[in-house]
Amino acid sequence: MADQSTPVSTVDPYEQLSLVRNPDGTITRNSPVPEVPTTGDGVDADVFTKDVPLNAANATSVRIYRPRSATKGSKLPVIIFYHGGGFILFRAASLPFHDLCVRMALELPAIIVSVDYRLAPEHRLPAAYEDGVEAVQWIKNQASDESNGEPWLRDYVDFSKCFIMGSSAGGNMVYYVALRLYSLGLVQLQPVKISGLILNQPFFGAVQRTPSELRLLNDKIVPLPSTDLMWELSLPIGTDRDHEYCNPLLKGLSESEIEALNSQGCLVCIGGEDPLLDGQKEFIKLLEKSGVKFVEFYDEKAYHAIELFEPEKGQGLFNAIREFIY
Repeated sequence: MADQSTPVSTVDPYEQLSLVRNPDGTITRNSPVPEVPTTGDGVDADVFTKDVPLNAANATSVRIYRPRSATKGSKLPVIIFYHGGGFILFRAASLPFHDLCVRMALELPAIIVSVDYRLAPEHRLPAAYEDGVEAVQWIKNQASDESNGEPWLRDYVDFSKCFIMGSSAGGNMVYYVALRLYSLGLVQLQPVKISGLILNQPFFGAVQRTPSELRLLNDKIVPLPSTDLMWELSLPIGTDRDHEYCNPLLKGLSESEIEALNSQGCLVCIGGEDPLLDGQKEFIKLLEKSGVKFVEFYDEKAYHAIELFEPEKGQGLFNAIREFIY
């Protein structure tokens, strides 16, 4: 029986997320969010964009963002970016994330490589993590092949300044991709060096409801019924929100995982009006308790994904990222 003291949300997650669940276990996505085509480099634009296949068998790709101001030999940092969407929604080309990457490329400045990874429930976790790792390895291959490497990377990037960033579900991905890369051996990525990890409002959770989830039960962006549905559709079948992909707190950090995070450096960005706030605070406590070195950026008034909906209110986040990178 449900706990009678727990508030009940009025949100229909299928309606809020514009989803239809199909009998075969897939979902139909009716998102009103448009997708943006690439520019190529022969146009009048502040930031040039192009799509490059990553893994044909998995239908994955990356979208590269190059600021017009960059010249050959600029040696800009490169940010590998994982978009949000609860592992079930959106693509690299989706308007809010495309615009965010354009802005980062222009304002930081940096070369951005946004990963179009596989979505759940058609491809449940850890598929997204695997695609995230593959994207980093693809960057390494471009850096190693001086004659045939992707010219937008080869000619403009300082491969010793590679950062991995993600928002929401993408922030969760950064954490698990970083641990996987370390277990595979960071030396194998040379000449690419992972100089930092940027977890922006990372999507974590647990079976136990947090005060911030209950306080913001009917949040317009990530209400509790919708995050429950996201985890139900993305976690391995038969598991719940205490699975390690959702709740890293139960397992804790091993010595090698602490070393993995310390070797790459972390920036964790959180907002005071995000329902996920308390879970993120517990994650930060885990890092502190484990002796992981990190930088925290806290915006008391920020709701979830504020930089997508009100870019002008995301300036503090941009300043924190720029300071972390440079």
